Amino acid sequence: MRSVILALLLLPGCSVFIDKIAGDFEKDPVVMLADLKPETKKFLDKAYEGINLNCLHDVHVHAVGNGSGGTGNWVNPDMMSLSHPYKFLQYKVYLSASGLEDLKDADEKYMTRLIKLARSDKRYGKLHLLAFDKNHTEEGVEDLKRSTFYITNEHVWNMYEKYPDIIVPTISVHPYRKDAIQRLEKWAKKGARYIKWLPNAQRIDPGSPKLDDYYKVVKKYDMVILSHTGEEKAVDGEDFQELANPLRFRKPLDMGVKIIMAHAASLGQCKDLEQGGKKSCFDLFWRVLNDKKYEKNLWGELSGITIHTRVGAPSETLLNNPQVHHRLVNGSDYPLPAINILYRTTQFKKLGYITTEEKEMLNEIYDYNPLIFDFVLKRNLKHPLTGKKFLPSAFELPPELCKQK
Repeated sequence: MRSVILALLLLPGCSVFIDKIAGDFEKDPVVMLADLKPETKKFLDKAYEGINLNCLHDVHVHAVGNGSGGTGNWVNPDMMSLSHPYKFLQYKVYLSASGLEDLKDADEKYMTRLIKLARSDKRYGKLHLLAFDKNHTEEGVEDLKRSTFYITNEHVWNMYEKYPDIIVPTISVHPYRKDAIQRLEKWAKKGARYIKWLPNAQRIDPGSPKLDDYYKVVKKYDMVILSHTGEEKAVDGEDFQELANPLRFRKPLDMGVKIIMAHAASLGQCKDLEQGGKKSCFDLFWRVLNDKKYEKNLWGELSGITIHTRVGAPSETLLNNPQVHHRLVNGSDYPLPAINILYRTTQFKKLGYITTEEKEMLNEIYDYNPLIFDFVLKRNLKHPLTGKKFLPSAFELPPELCKQK
């Protein structure tokens, strides 16, 4: 029945429906700073107060593309087929959120939109643009059926060279690739310092002994792995959800590898591999984050914690513990913030995280720039009982990361 409903929603003429839940941005981000109401402009300015803007980076920004213009990017054909209506709806929503009305020159148009958003308020800092490798079996064979999309390292690097004032290149090299070490060495020698993983979707077990040589190269070049943790909903990863269990990262952490746990594992249940049973993935992240052994090589990342299905214990725990805020980093997971159905300021106001006035000003910013909105929302969240907010340090790269490209 769900497939029938979804198929009906995707018939010609339903683009208006899709735009209402993602995209539908009529205001130009270029004029945001000039056009905001005076009180909203002051509200925006205050969000940057106390932050070292040289270290204000967004470490989680997706590149999007279908290979137009010879980029080598790729999208699974299932995402564009009505025989897979849920994936098709998902794809249409992503296109709308990305500001893409058609697939012609999609790779270039997406970047044009993204750069416009970033440059509309240069205080926001640099964007870590993510490559995304294909799913691979443990034998090192590409599994295109289980790959949702593929964003090449070359594309991300080219965007860095085109927009060096905005882009920090984040490569993606699947550790099960037969040539993984050679690829990793190649990009490390070019200067890449960040690596993107999504274990659930890419089929990567962070605790596998097969990864020892990979981790040694990561450490040799002082690279950093940004990895999804917790349950994954945005791309296909249902069969391998457990691979993003925060406890599986103890192995690379014990080897001294630097890890950023995306989303602070703020969604789903994970096996407690140490004490038995199941616990929230966030609780296991919290346990690892508070292990003093990892104070110099583990950070949590804030993207996704404000999605309406994640609001609650994870954000409240983080807000209420300022002693760990220097162990957090800023991330948006763009283009997800442009899917307006996922972010509900009315919910935050109702639960006491923001005031009515803040809600109205956040909505005004959102109409111009969902990327900036995501940051300003998190800067103004307060614990509904204690009133504590994220310290400025929660939005800065720590010194050992800020020095890197």
